[in-house]
Amino acid sequence: MRPAGNLAPFASDPDQSRGRRHAEPGSGSRSDFQRDRDRIVHSTAFRRLQYKTQVFVYHEGDHYRTRLTHSLEVAQIARSIARALALNEDLAEALALAHDLGHTPFGHAGEEALDHCMAGFGGFDHNAQTLRILTRLERRYAAFEGLNLAWETLEGVVKHNGPLLGPAARRPERPLPAAIAEYVGEHDLELGTHAGPEAQAAALADDIAYNNHDIDDGLRAGLFAPHDLADVPLVGPVFADVERRFPGIETARLAHEAVRRLINAMVEDLLAESRARIARFRPTTVLEVRGLGQPLLAFSADMRVNNAALQGFLRLRMYRHWRVNRMTSKARRVVRELFEHLLAEPNGLPPEWQALTDGPGTPRTARRVADFIAGMTDRFALAEHRRLLDPHAQS
Repeated sequence: MRPAGNLAPFASDPDQSRGRRHAEPGSGSRSDFQRDRDRIVHSTAFRRLQYKTQVFVYHEGDHYRTRLTHSLEVAQIARSIARALALNEDLAEALALAHDLGHTPFGHAGEEALDHCMAGFGGFDHNAQTLRILTRLERRYAAFEGLNLAWETLEGVVKHNGPLLGPAARRPERPLPAAIAEYVGEHDLELGTHAGPEAQAAALADDIAYNNHDIDDGLRAGLFAPHDLADVPLVGPVFADVERRFPGIETARLAHEAVRRLINAMVEDLLAESRARIARFRPTTVLEVRGLGQPLLAFSADMRVNNAALQGFLRLRMYRHWRVNRMTSKARRVVRELFEHLLAEPNGLPPEWQALTDGPGTPRTARRVADFIAGMTDRFALAEHRRLLDPHAQS
């Protein structure tokens, strides 16, 4: 554990944590943030990430990213950023490992379908579902529901993309998700401010990992070729430089070499911009970081332009590719049909889930059905769909 004296004055100090909702004795060998990380890693929801889609459904290949491998990659980048800026590495890692726990099967297609199904029942939001998992749905401890994580960890999970309320809210037009509104009514996470610097590091690490590793997966899947990236700012020149230095290099090695250089370039840009902001604002406490009114950690303006161009390319050439469209169409149908069937016939739920419902079509039953479906892996969702809706399948 890094001594508090080696942390930046504005880093999150576990010895100054606001504590847990349910009081627990401390640990002699681990800080609160280390314990949070460990609880996340040992959770059921974390294990399920192994078979949840990043872009491709699990059975399309063993080498594509899943939510689990993505989360591990984000954690590695977040720790590197935290170490370079003298932030709390354990908290940054915990937030990176937890950030995708609330995702449905089949990636964003599954989330969109479940949100549509829940339109009359408060909607569905994967970030709110992560909070729900961490504070309610994980049932491992005798004394409380959820994982009983430290305030800073829960705050970072909810606000890692920015404030949810007030003038700085990222999407002020969108109502506060029901699960978050319910929780903060009892345990205030200060939704009108930015999160601490470790959460900001985890969010930016997510952007870095997501964009770059989707390049790798898209090339591996044959959705586009290296020459298609030529006009993408930053990306095209990096690929061209690798090919110039290593003539005839095979595509897989070209992709890996280029992607690692791109990750490094983005991290270095983030560190330079963040250090400039630290020098300008000179925060002396984590409270000052939350109250700045803007992120302390950020990419430069040029890198934000580059990232937007890359996201535009991936949206067109990967996320809307006809092969991906086929998968997402099937995914939406599976989620929608599962939801409609179980909402109308909750007696088809396992007994422990049935006990949490109160009859067909009610808001309480809808939320529990959404919890059940959101927790599914891709393969379980497909199998459950067959069992429930295929008359020839064995139950």
